[in-house]
Amino acid sequence: MKTLDILRYARDAVTGTPLRTGLLLLAMSIGVAAIVILTALGDGARRYVVGQFSAIGTNLVIVLPGRSETRGFNPINLVTSTPRDLTTNDAVALLRLPGVQRISPLVVGTTEINAAGKLREAMMIGTNDDFIKVRQMKLSLGRFLSKDDLGRGSAEVVLGALIREEIFGAENPLGKTVRVGDRRLRVVGVLSEGGQGMGMTTDELLIVPVATAQAMLNTNTLFRILVEVRSREQISEVKASVLKMITQRHEGEEDVTVITQDAILETFDKILGVLTLGVSGIAAISLAVAGILVMNVMLVSVTQRTAEIGLLKALGATAATVRQLFMVEALLLSLAGGLLGTGLGYIGAAVMRQLYPVFPAYPPLWAVLAGLGTALASGLIFGVMPAKRAAQLDPLQALTKR
Repeated sequence: MKTLDILRYARDAVTGTPLRTGLLLLAMSIGVAAIVILTALGDGARRYVVGQFSAIGTNLVIVLPGRSETRGFNPINLVTSTPRDLTTNDAVALLRLPGVQRISPLVVGTTEINAAGKLREAMMIGTNDDFIKVRQMKLSLGRFLSKDDLGRGSAEVVLGALIREEIFGAENPLGKTVRVGDRRLRVVGVLSEGGQGMGMTTDELLIVPVATAQAMLNTNTLFRILVEVRSREQISEVKASVLKMITQRHEGEEDVTVITQDAILETFDKILGVLTLGVSGIAAISLAVAGILVMNVMLVSVTQRTAEIGLLKALGATAATVRQLFMVEALLLSLAGGLLGTGLGYIGAAVMRQLYPVFPAYPPLWAVLAGLGTALASGLIFGVMPAKRAAQLDPLQALTKR
C-alpha cells in the first residue's frame, strides 16, 4: 500500500469509532495538558522569583547582621541571630572599599502616618539618598531624601503612591507636613506607582532618613546593608572585602552574613528548576497510563476487526503493511491527543495569567515539545503489541471468524 493509502485507512479507522476515539483523545490530552500547565507553573515561579530579586537592584552584595553556620546562600540565612549590632558606621566604612559604588543602610519597621485628619499604618524604611539608585526606583513627584550624614536625620519623608492617594487624594502633597509616629516630617517626594521587589510593593512604603528611623524605632542596629558593586566581575572580590572589613571592625569576630544577589538567584533557580522537572515527571506518568489505554483499546480493536484484517491479507497486504496500518492509527491518536492537550495547556496557562497577572505562567518550549514527544512515544511503544498481533493473524482463519 502507498503511504497516502495507509494514512487514509488509519484516518477512516480513527473516525469510524467516535466514542472510542474521543475517550483516547481525552486520556492523552489530559496528560499533555498536565505537563504544559505544571511546567508553566514551575517556570513561572522561577521567573517570578528572579524578577523579584532583580527588582532590588543589580550587582548587589547584601550584609545581614548575625552569622550563618553555612557557606553560600540558603533561604534560611535570611533569618540570623544577632550577637552584635550592624551600625551606620559599618556602612560608611564599606563605602571606602575598592569596587564599591554605593551603599544603602536599611532600618525597617511599622509605624502610623497621620495627616489631613486621616490615619493609617504603613511599613517604614529608613535609608539614605542612594537607596533610590541602588534599588532602581522612580519618583512621580518631587525628589528623594537629602544627601545627609547618616548620623543626622532630616525631617523629611517620601510617600508610596497608595499612601499619597489615601491621605491626600488628588492634592499635591509636596511640602505638606505629616506626622509619622511621634515625628512631624515634611513630604519631599512620591514614589511611582507599581514598584515591586522581594514580594513587597513600594506603593505602601514610607521612606525616611536612616537616623530618623532609628530614633523613632529606638534602635541602633541596621536591618541590612545593600552594597552596590561597580561591575559584576568585582562581586566576589567585594564580597570577601566586605566580610573582612566587618570582621575587623567587630574585633575579629565574624558575626555577619554576606550574600550576593547572584548566589540567591542561582539557588532559587536550581530549586525551582528541579521542582519543575519533578512535576513534569509526575505529569508524564499520566501519559504512560494513557499509552496503556491506547494499547488495550487497540487490542480490542484487533479482535473486533479480525475479518477486516483477513480481507486485507487475502487481497495481498503483507504482515508489514498490516503492522504499519495499526502503528499509524496509534500514532494518529497520540498526535491528535498531544495537540489537543497542548492547546488545553496553553488555555490553562492563559487563565492563570489572567487570574494572577504578576505571575508569568508561560509554558516553556522544551516542556511543550517534551509533552508532544512523550505522547507520540507512548503511542508508538504501546501500539507495537496490537500491530504485531494483527500482522500475525492467518487470513483464512480471520475471514471465517465473525
